[in-house]
Order: sequence, then C-alpha cells, then structure tokens
Amino acid sequence: MAKAKVADIRNVAFCGHGSAGKTTLVDKILIKTGTASGQPSVDDGTSICDFDAEEKSHQYTVEASVVHFDHGGKSYHAIDTPGYPEFIGQTIGALQGVDNAAIVINAQSGIEVNTRRVFDEAGKAGLGRVIVINKLDGDNIDFPALLASIQELWGTKCALLTVPVGVGADFKGVVNTLKPAGDTSGAVMDPEEIREPLVESIIEVDEEVMERYFEGTQPTDAELSRLIVKAVAEGSLVPVLCCSGKSDIGVDEMLDAINMCCLSPADITRVGNKDGNEVEIGSDAGGELVAQVFKTRIDPFVQKLSFIRVFSGTLKKDSNVPASSARKGVKLGQLLKVQASETSPVDDAGPGEIVAIAKMEELHTGTSIGEVTLPKIPFPTPMVGLAVSPKSRGDETKLSGALNKVVEEDPTFRLDRDAQTKELVMTGMSELHLSVIQERLVRRDKLEVDTKEPKIPYRETIQADSDGSYRHKKQSGGRGQFGEVHIRMWPLPRDVNLEEYVTKGRFPQLKEYHYNENNNFLWVDSVVGGVIPGNFMPAIAKGFNERMDRGVIAGYNVQDVCVEVHFGKHHPVDSSETAFKMAASMAFRNVFQQSKPSLLEPVVKLAITVPEDNVGDVYSDMSGRRGRVLGSDSAGGNLQTVHAEAPLAEVTTYARSLSSMTGGQGSYAMEFSHYDVVPPNVQQEILAKAKMEEEEEEE
Repeated sequence: MAKAKVADIRNVAFCGHGSAGKTTLVDKILIKTGTASGQPSVDDGTSICDFDAEEKSHQYTVEASVVHFDHGGKSYHAIDTPGYPEFIGQTIGALQGVDNAAIVINAQSGIEVNTRRVFDEAGKAGLGRVIVINKLDGDNIDFPALLASIQELWGTKCALLTVPVGVGADFKGVVNTLKPAGDTSGAVMDPEEIREPLVESIIEVDEEVMERYFEGTQPTDAELSRLIVKAVAEGSLVPVLCCSGKSDIGVDEMLDAINMCCLSPADITRVGNKDGNEVEIGSDAGGELVAQVFKTRIDPFVQKLSFIRVFSGTLKKDSNVPASSARKGVKLGQLLKVQASETSPVDDAGPGEIVAIAKMEELHTGTSIGEVTLPKIPFPTPMVGLAVSPKSRGDETKLSGALNKVVEEDPTFRLDRDAQTKELVMTGMSELHLSVIQERLVRRDKLEVDTKEPKIPYRETIQADSDGSYRHKKQSGGRGQFGEVHIRMWPLPRDVNLEEYVTKGRFPQLKEYHYNENNNFLWVDSVVGGVIPGNFMPAIAKGFNERMDRGVIAGYNVQDVCVEVHFGKHHPVDSSETAFKMAASMAFRNVFQQSKPSLLEPVVKLAITVPEDNVGDVYSDMSGRRGRVLGSDSAGGNLQTVHAEAPLAEVTTYARSLSSMTGGQGSYAMEFSHYDVVPPNVQQEILAKAKMEEEEEEE
C-alpha cells in the first residue's frame, strides 16, 4: 500500500467529557470506512477502542487508544481519549500527537467540566478544533439553547457546518449549511440564515476574497475549501457538526466535514530547541528527524509500548537515533502500526505518522527523538494521595515494581516514599483514578493492596529563645561515656539574610557555622578554649540532625531553628563521638521543649472553577476549612475561578466535596504554597493523636 502524502494525512483526537459518545463514534467510523467489521458496543464490552479489562468493566475509556483508517482520499490517525477529568493526562498526551481535536459534546448534557478543559488544552497546543454535537437522538434536547451556550462560552467563531433535521426521536439527518441542498424545511435552524455569517467567518482570513465578496462576488467552492482550513488553523473558525454515533445519523457528513476543514501536518508550524536555539520544525520526509513519545502503555504481552508521533524526517526501524532521555543514542527496534489493541510491523514512518515501538526502556513519555528537543508535555500535577502497602507480607518489592510501571505509563501518577512518615504514598488525579490503578494492580500484577489516607507532613518549630545543656554520663565497668553540650536556641526566620544574621554580633565567639537550606537550620560553633575538642563537632552535628529528623513533640521534622554550641566539657578517656552525639541530641530536645514549640502545617493554593451560582458555596465552604479566599475572576461563560489558600489537611478529599457541591461542574488545581503555624486547638488534637499512635506502636 502506497504511503500517503503529508498533505493527505489527518490526525484527530476525539475528546470531551465522559459519556459524550466518543468511543462509540470512533468505533462507528472504523466500521463505516471498512477498517473493521462487526457491531462493536461499549455497553456489551465489545468496543474496538475500549479493550482493557478496566474499560470493559466500567464501560468508559481509561486510556487513549490509537486507530487508523482512510476516508475521502485522506489517511487518518484517530485517538479516542478518556472523558473523565481523572484521566486528563491521557488526553493531554494524545493532543501532542495530533493536529486536530474533535471536541464531542453530549447534546443532552451540554458543556461539561472536561469539555471546557479539552477545548482550552487543544487551543494551547495550537491545534485545529471542531465541535461535534453527538447523541442528538436523545430526549429533552434544546438545540438552539445548546448552540447559544457554546457561542457564549467560546464565541461566535463556533459556527454550524451541519444543522440537524429534527432532534430526539425526530432526528432524521443533517443539512450542510455551507452547501444547503434538497428539502431543508425540517432543519431546526434555517441553513440559509446560517450560511452567510459562516461564509464571512471563513473568508475573513483572505482580504482579497473578502473584498470581492462584499462587492457581490461569491467565493468559489475551491476558495472556500482552501480558506476554511486556514480559518480553522488561525482559530477564527471552529466548525460545529451534528450527529448521532449510535444511530449512525450525520456520521458520513461529519467525516466529510472533517475531511474538508481539518489540518494536515503541514498546516501547523511547531517550534523546538536545537543547541540552545529556537528552530521551526517542517514536515519534510527528507528533512531532519524530529519525533516525540506522547504516550506509553505497559501491555501484559508485549510489555512496554512507546507511541511516537513523527513531525519531520523519517523514522526507520533498527536505526540509531538521538533521544533526550538517553545520554547516548538509542537503537530502535521494530516499528509498529497500531490499531487499538492490535499491531503490525512497518519499516519506517514519515511526517504526520504515528507508530509504536516495543520494549524500549530508554524511551519515556515526552522523550524527544532527534537532535531537536520539543517542549515538555504539560501534564497536570496529581493532587489526591493514598498511603499504600501490600496485603501480603513480603510483597513490598513486588508492589514497588508494579507501581513504578504505572508511573512509567501514567504521567499524572506519582509515587513517593515519605522519609518523615515512612509511608509509600501514591498520588493521582482523584479517588477514582487511584481506584482504577488498584484494579490494574490486581489484574496485571496479581497484587492486592491496602490503602489509607496519608499522614500530613507537619513540621515542628519554636516560637521563643531558650538555652540549656545536657550531660551524657555512663559508667558500667571499663571505659565509660562522657560528653556535655551547652546550647542556645532561636527561631530562624525563613527570609533571613544569612550573612547579616551571623556576622552582626549575635555570636561574638563565632568560629564557624553550618546551614541546611532544606529545613532552614543553622548551627553555630562558638566553643573556645578546647572545652569540646574539634574532632567531636561532627558527632554533635549528627546528634542535631538525627533529632531534627525524629522530631521532638510529635515525631515530625524540625525546621526554622538556629542553634549555637557555646560551651561543654569532655573527659580525656571516656569522651567519644557516641557520647557527644547523644549529649547534643538530648540538649536539642530539652531546649526545644522550653522554646514554645509549635507545629507547622502545609498550606496549599487552590484555583477553583465553578458556575457563578456556586461561588457563594465555595466561599462558605472555604471558611469552614480554615481557608482564606484571595479573590475570584471570570473563567468565561458563566464560570468563575475562586483563588484561595487552605491547610492541606482540610482539602485532602476536596474533589469529592466540590463534585457534590457543584453537581460535577466544578474543577480545581492545587499546589503547595508554604508552611504556617497550626492553631493551638488543632495542635492539641494532632499531639494527642501522635501520642496515641506512639503508644500503639510500643504495644
């Protein structure tokens, strides 16, 4: 089979909110184009695109699925993406591998939270966008109101290219508004009235054609075909198409419209970095190789699959290529053409093509292939964490390996071992996201796990100055242990100028100082007269550091403290590093307890996007979470984004609350801001809980 020219390639990601019918639509396209046969169904678990066990069980898409087909003289790569916000990372990755996004909207539900998100993400990626209104054969559809809401949110650039003939049980077909033909009397909106503003929005990208049009000369079909692609590329036109994938009404017209207005790989100019300089990336098969891994899949049979989009040059099997994730070049294996769960070997891939490579450990999602480095894929930061442990003892290593496979294939999943809490914490986009991952561990790795809310990483600090000493003395026959350390302790501000702080007379006998930036800890050696020999100072530092790691009042790391060692005593025979380490640790503990110790808690920034009617609910809810609202601004349409700060402990399950509060229409982003002092009443509860846990461990 002859390779398609770059101008005849179309790459489209079908994206939108959950239950919009994206998978059914892509399945139907594969059947209609003769690429597949049968009667695939999401409901029956026989979908071509939803082939994973978790997808069949839940009847919704979890992973982006790549397929290919031909239509109207064009060669297509299509990616069916998940619709639920929990799996947005799969969609964002897919958008990096295509040139167009078909945003599918459920005609019954209208614009939902993930619809807005993927429309914006596609815009940021510079893709051509079309809107597909699906399920027009459903009940209770107000089509004019739906179109009005689309245009209110995204502007009048969203223009109908096909208009439905009837809706609900009366949905019988669609009419092309650019070329109305036949009996259009049943159309829910007059195609002729729509055509004029549509033509104007198309030709405004060409001044000459526009001038002729206003002088009375209609643009030719060839001109409209050329300019509609340019208008979509510039973002001045977002065609709106109407159909029902399940009942196969309007699907042919949708495919023809995509053929006419979607962009080829040559219609988008991308930029990369080579040797520190910004370079434009062409789409020439004979040019320099530029490609990127946009998705990774761990398959139980072929193991790791790296999905690669070629932007320039030609990728060849068994070739050696530079890769941004490897110090040396990597030798590629067999290239694979992907059709959902099936693969077939190919020898090479040119600009616009999507292929996969198996078992390439050097390649990761986001890896650039070639001498040009492409921008990082902007995956969101996961926010919901669970402490995880294997149900069966002895499976710790197996668990770590299984979870690291998930890290490899899912950029919105993070795995951390908290040095302070000693917990293995997995972090994802939501509780549903983590639940599906646990199902995958059972299916793929035969591994069951226990989970619980992770401990909040509090910190300990002090609010006042103090001083004291500790003598470690032990005599039990033979050589004894002796070490005595005298210290002073102060709170150390985070924004302190260290040089000024140390040199402005606070430490008149200063010999040297040591600073740990991670926990803002300064300790100063002011010992004179040899009362503590210098060779014991490293042991004293070790005693301080171990105590700071263990905590004093509740077992949490200590930060924002300055300690001065100014006096001590030693014994010529019994003193040792062990004795001085113990003396330093106990002196630190005793003086810390005298210095008004307090707990610090992590505070996060939140950007909460909700319908305007729910803004008051968010304000009220934040006050109940010890939060502070910083303000709000418009997010387009009838949406507002509320900016707030709140203690992490109060928002660990915020996704659940926000969904309940807004009927699933709210979304939020969260990032760490700073540590702040815990209120006394809350601190008492935390200390009591820490003491109880300590007693349970001792038992």
